[in-house]
Amino acid sequence: MSVGVSVQDLEFAVADRSILRGVNLEVAPGEVVAIMGVSGGGKTSLLKCLAGLQRPTAGRIMVGDVDVTALDEGRLNEQRRRMGMVFQYAALFDSLSVFENVIFGLRFHGGHREDELRETARAQLSAVGLEGTEELYPAQLSGGMRKRVGLARALASGPDVVFYDEPTSGLDPVVARIIDDLIVRVRDRLGVTSVIVSHDVPNILRTTDRVAMLHDGRIIEYATPAEISASENPAVRQFIEGRSDGPIQIVG
Repeated sequence: MSVGVSVQDLEFAVADRSILRGVNLEVAPGEVVAIMGVSGGGKTSLLKCLAGLQRPTAGRIMVGDVDVTALDEGRLNEQRRRMGMVFQYAALFDSLSVFENVIFGLRFHGGHREDELRETARAQLSAVGLEGTEELYPAQLSGGMRKRVGLARALASGPDVVFYDEPTSGLDPVVARIIDDLIVRVRDRLGVTSVIVSHDVPNILRTTDRVAMLHDGRIIEYATPAEISASENPAVRQFIEGRSDGPIQIVG
């Protein structure tokens, strides 16, 4: 069963640097939502807060009816089983086979027979078009294949929500399109809620139900892809057109 995600007045700071400054976001159950913005602008920090991988400085994050910001580490660890995370560079363990990578979380939490683990890995690898790769190792896979193994791992626990960090980064346009289509198929097949962090504007506009523009630590616009494309907000226009002139200033 898919669940919604609600972000309320979220703040995140490192040392004296404020990264998120009162982020508010509502993701409906079963939606594919993208958070776009410049590199280094806080997108990944927001995603890690949503996934329970780092603690926000202030604010609330509701995943379904659970406030993940109020959980201790033990209860948060249980909550993470409801949430899948696909990392930017797949984050596979080089020393483990594809099979062991896919079922890593399940084996860590325990309670599964070996035949159950084998069937889970087989089913999830089949779902991402990687049948028969169980005994391969990450070094034997292309970048796109590694991303798909990362997705299979994220789905292995049967999550309600899947978070994607730059899922098409470093991929050629054909493979990127395969990943985009796979994200939508996973949502349609499993009903999971999907939150994507990306700066790949064409992919975002093609794949998602709604798009949030993160700028200066805040969501400055949240709308459908068509509405974002027609936005008159100067920062949104600069970003989707890829212009150097405008309110978005890159330092360094």
